[in-house]
Amino acid sequence: MTSCDTESIMRGVAVTGTRNTGHRSLAEYADLFRDYLGPFASPGAHFYIGGAKGVDSMSLIWLAGNTSAAITVVVPGRVDQQPAEARQAIARARDRIREIVELRASELKAPAYHARNRWMVDRASMTIGYPHHAEESSGTWQTLDYTRDQGKPRLIVPV
Repeated sequence: MTSCDTESIMRGVAVTGTRNTGHRSLAEYADLFRDYLGPFASPGAHFYIGGAKGVDSMSLIWLAGNTSAAITVVVPGRVDQQPAEARQAIARARDRIREIVELRASELKAPAYHARNRWMVDRASMTIGYPHHAEESSGTWQTLDYTRDQGKPRLIVPV
């Protein structure tokens, strides 16, 4: 990989992952974020994160506390419609979030979440996904597959 390739990838990274995170400790997730998000968090990096609970909220808090990268949080409806865990993470990291995008879907069902995921991937140069091994038809896999279909690199970190 050349420095031009690295700079292209570093422009934007979509982050996606399972909402079911209780099977690992917070320290284990912090290690996974350090190992797999950290290398892409150079100056000028921009992360696009869905505003859900689970990996979305945990990666938001980790990125806000451990990097200087720009962060955009994207929600399918409005922030006030997100689960409490997600709203708390957004509030906690608010001073580090560059932008919150509310797509204002009329119904918070699968099509709205897929639209949110596509919005993030369309603006990113690559996607880093943290799928739960038992959720092979999840939104995380939908996002990773969409990334592949767009011809963009994806890094898959099973959790």
